[in-house]
Amino acid sequence: MTMTIGQVAAHAGVNIETVRYYERRKLLPLPPRTPAGYRQYPAEVVVRIRFIKRAQELGFSLKEISELLALRVRHGAACRDVEQKARTKVGVVEGKIRQLEDMKRALERLAQACRTRSPTAECPILEVLEADPE
Repeated sequence: MTMTIGQVAAHAGVNIETVRYYERRKLLPLPPRTPAGYRQYPAEVVVRIRFIKRAQELGFSLKEISELLALRVRHGAACRDVEQKARTKVGVVEGKIRQLEDMKRALERLAQACRTRSPTAECPILEVLEADPE
């Protein structure tokens, strides 16, 4: 069974431009076209688009997703390679979590400093934002 681009987009939960974008990025194979120029997709394309979207939700870039898709074709060492990519991504996420926790602590300190200021004093949050970083 073949599907039109609109049907693929609807089944995958994306818009038509997303499907076209993935084609341009070579994440999807170019589909054959009808004599009238309409794209004709196999149903498996929906599964591939869902894979791409889930991988994006996990923080993988489109370049990394392209590599993961290439590994799906290979057998043997592919699982180890995917595991390594996932572990690397975990490290990146942990780094971002640390940065966010640092930002949260800094904002909490600034908010606390606001409580201790009199109504006529300068706002400590605005002072920090205006300060020269050096």
